[in-house]
Amino acid sequence: MILEKLEGVKIRFEEVGQLITDPDVINDMKKYIKLNKEYKELEPFVETYNIYKNILSNIQSAKEILSTEKDEEMKEMAKLELDELEAKIGPMEEEIKVLLLPKDPEDDKNAILEIRAGAGGDEASIFAGDLFRMYTHYCESKKWKIEVTNTSEGTVGGFKEVVMKVSGVGVYGILKYESGVHRVQRVPQTETQGRVHTSAATVAVLPEAEEFDIDLRPEDIRKDTYCASGPGGQSVNTTYSAVRLVHEPSGIVVTCQDQKSQHKNYDKAYAELRTRLYNLEYQKYIDEISSKRKTMVSTGDRSAKIRTYNYPQGRVTDHRINLTLYNLPSIIGGDIKEIIDQLQMAENAERLKEAGVE
Repeated sequence: MILEKLEGVKIRFEEVGQLITDPDVINDMKKYIKLNKEYKELEPFVETYNIYKNILSNIQSAKEILSTEKDEEMKEMAKLELDELEAKIGPMEEEIKVLLLPKDPEDDKNAILEIRAGAGGDEASIFAGDLFRMYTHYCESKKWKIEVTNTSEGTVGGFKEVVMKVSGVGVYGILKYESGVHRVQRVPQTETQGRVHTSAATVAVLPEAEEFDIDLRPEDIRKDTYCASGPGGQSVNTTYSAVRLVHEPSGIVVTCQDQKSQHKNYDKAYAELRTRLYNLEYQKYIDEISSKRKTMVSTGDRSAKIRTYNYPQGRVTDHRINLTLYNLPSIIGGDIKEIIDQLQMAENAERLKEAGVE
């Protein structure tokens, strides 16, 4: 059954390989980009197919040696090889089942990551700044590129709001697990009595829309320019480099002021606007699948409390999968891999169950 499915994928891989060399397809840029993306996505399946088929073939050969060979030494070697190969089959079939699950088409995309201070006043802004540094360090460890597009600083540090674009391989598919309300329990810097306070920040992760994902009409967009604020030297408050775009049919507003050039800010704001419009449609898909899965972490329900960072106890708890780790300093320092790995495993288990695959 698994082999048949992989053989079907291999046939499609060969078909797509032929299509992307067709002159008619090459001339249709939208079609060419789509097929080229599909070709790259199918490559891991074909590699897995070849390894799996090779293991099955070697198992068959080892069994034949055991049933026909007279030499005891040869039979012993075949038995050892058979045991080794059969031990690989189970884990590999589990891996293939996950691989064959329908993939969220957005997973390979870059992401727009937004952090906003919630309840807790100044302490919430400081915590938003802590989360910003946590994600920055994590992204650096993954060799992903970060571009901050908009910030609003807190009065005593941190951020009321910070928006950044994260570029790299499979960014959205990993960072989507971070969407939701993050809660911190600690003694704030501003607290004189030493009491533990609870504050919160909201994280939203959106897949970045690509050029062909959505058709934006220039006549629907109003462009405003204004002076940038914050650090930046002489150009701040003197040149109209900051850009605000208003998409009038939807009411969506996007601002960008991190570049000194108005043209560069416009390009960044335009790309972000495209992403936000695209996400209006994508949200419908998210809502549909989240109604089926309890632990589906990319629900986009940004009011859901997903994680608590408790400083007095040095623990971090992810409430979606009841995971508690007692290494808060390293997690807030950017080491969130274990949490994301556990969330992915939990989600894959639910997806397998939903698909009726045991």
